[in-house]
Amino acid sequence: MVGDGHVEKRSKDKKKKKKQKRGGGKKKMTAEQSLAFNSVTEWVYLDQSHSSSSSEDDFGVHQILNRAVDNNVVFELHSHSNFSDGYLSPSKLVERAHCNGVKVLALTDHDTMSGIPEAIETARRFGIKIIPGVEISTIFSQRGSESEEPVHILAYYSSCGPSKYEELENFLANIRDGRFLRAKDMILKLNKLKLPLKWEHVAKIAGKGVAPGRLHVARAMVEAGHVENLKQAFARYLYDGGPAYSTGSEPLAEVAVQLIHRTGGLAVLAHPWALKNPAAIIRKLKDVGLHGLEVYRSDGKLVDVNFLEKIDNFLLLLCLRQISNCDCALYPYPWQLLYDFLGLLASVLSNSPDFII
Repeated sequence: MVGDGHVEKRSKDKKKKKKQKRGGGKKKMTAEQSLAFNSVTEWVYLDQSHSSSSSEDDFGVHQILNRAVDNNVVFELHSHSNFSDGYLSPSKLVERAHCNGVKVLALTDHDTMSGIPEAIETARRFGIKIIPGVEISTIFSQRGSESEEPVHILAYYSSCGPSKYEELENFLANIRDGRFLRAKDMILKLNKLKLPLKWEHVAKIAGKGVAPGRLHVARAMVEAGHVENLKQAFARYLYDGGPAYSTGSEPLAEVAVQLIHRTGGLAVLAHPWALKNPAAIIRKLKDVGLHGLEVYRSDGKLVDVNFLEKIDNFLLLLCLRQISNCDCALYPYPWQLLYDFLGLLASVLSNSPDFII
């Protein structure tokens, strides 16, 4: 029918014009997003030769660089190696990150920075920037309450590392010593539950000199045939307050945040969605100087942050991706988030009284 044909044509023309108005279906960057994109990519691709003479190379995000850049620059800001409970060595972790397009990697092992030198050395071969970091195990204790809750605080530093390295290392060494005692106590509790496990088994899984964590105990339980998988080990026995759960010598969370400040770092609360009382913890830690929190899961999804509504003027949102034993870099960070992260990190580091460029 002729009439129907004209209607169909007009309908197609309308859709075509609508699509053209939208920029061909591709969303344009705002001015702020464009600035963030340019600044972040310029920092990522700054020549290595400038790093020793310019403070801007160390988290400065305002340099101008006349070169083509990759539109898909990917950061990984939370990763673990086999220096804590990861499966890969720092070198293999960097290699895995490179294969997945990562340009900036933060190595944040539990309670140790021992893997950082190896990561930096390997990263030079692959053209990756390393942000030295650590995930500190702490305890949060509510005033007037006997209950305690484990809280993990991420610390990020410049390429120079902590400004008071010895103070930080002594602090972390005490936590690591507690991890050995904690693991032995968990094994004792499992044995009492008629789930025989030997310390030597857990120590072998953790590796020579590595302070064992719950994941190492869980892996030993799987290998011993007590549970089918890691998830079952945690769900039945090793969860916070579980029948085989134990604490070590973890410091108070606010003490860790204050130490990170003194040693020239950026303090970020790890996986707040796993906390029982996130709002109270965030409010308390913010009062002592917490800079930000993670709000992206490993699948790239933004978690429910309704609990943040009552916490005014929070500074930063970060991403979580643990890439020790799985594919990484599948979900790029928002450019504005990366820009804010680098800007805040530069600000914190430059204001540290003992920070050396």
